[in-house]
Amino acid sequence: MWTFIQDQILGMKWLNDLIGSVLGFLGLDTDTKIGASVQFFIYDTIKITVLLCVLIFLISYIQSFFPPERSRKIMGRFHGIGANIVGAFLGTVTPFCSCSSIPIFMGFTSAGLPLGVTFSFLISSPMVDLGSLVLLMSIFGAKIAVCYVVLGLVIAVAGGTLIEKLHMEDQVADFIRNSKGSVDIDSGKLTVKDRLVYAKEQVFETFKKVFPYILAGVAIGALIHNWIPESWIEAILGSRNPFGVILATLIGIPMYADIFGTIPVAEALLSKGALLGTILSFMMAVTTLSLPSLIMLKKAIKPRLLGTFVAICIVGIVIVGYGFNIFQNLFI
Repeated sequence: MWTFIQDQILGMKWLNDLIGSVLGFLGLDTDTKIGASVQFFIYDTIKITVLLCVLIFLISYIQSFFPPERSRKIMGRFHGIGANIVGAFLGTVTPFCSCSSIPIFMGFTSAGLPLGVTFSFLISSPMVDLGSLVLLMSIFGAKIAVCYVVLGLVIAVAGGTLIEKLHMEDQVADFIRNSKGSVDIDSGKLTVKDRLVYAKEQVFETFKKVFPYILAGVAIGALIHNWIPESWIEAILGSRNPFGVILATLIGIPMYADIFGTIPVAEALLSKGALLGTILSFMMAVTTLSLPSLIMLKKAIKPRLLGTFVAICIVGIVIVGYGFNIFQNLFI
């Protein structure tokens, strides 16, 4: 039953077969590079778009119960590492990309929450949202998806805890530290209809933002999948390159995408022989440390704290990457 769910519902392999049949009927041979690329592009675009819309709707409905003010109150009840854990978990039901998470991070910080807790939230929000769990299941299977999310949460909790221990509160921008601590949110009670309307609006808004990155990611995936020789990928990101994880992490940082845009690239890399941990490191770096989000974050925190945040994330991502590479046979 689970194999059926993973292959036919989450993976939509029936859709791939259907698209292949339609393209064959139209005279396009899917055994050629061009035909296979067209099939990959159409299939992955439709599959990811459908999953995207369904997931955003469900997650946004859940998110309507956790506006920033309520989240702040929830996190305020906890202390120590427990607060970091709560902050990391709340990050899983918030916006899908790092740039969207930064304004909420600023609001939490100005409201007086401990700095380490807000950083646990900031790390987990783009890296391990609930959408990533389902999408990773559709491509890599349940074991890899769950381990990815768990390790992402561990990085978020450990990173936030370390920043808390370093007592770097003076590294927060003055305009945030000196604010009145208010969080701009409508805390009124929402009806079921209000939540459904909110979820629908979030689907349209998020879809408009991320769809170009989905198309770009699927196009890159189709290129890798059908045109780039397997030997090239194996040489750069395979077991023959001991620095593959570090290279993939550094390549991912200048890019800007979310989990939806990186999935087709990761899928193509895996099929070409890239190691699992190397691929996951690339995905984590893209979603957590994208250059646009770091530029935004630089406005909110000072260079020493920004450097510490980046260093913690890179070290955590690299450790996860090498760990997955070592134990890859247990997952695939």
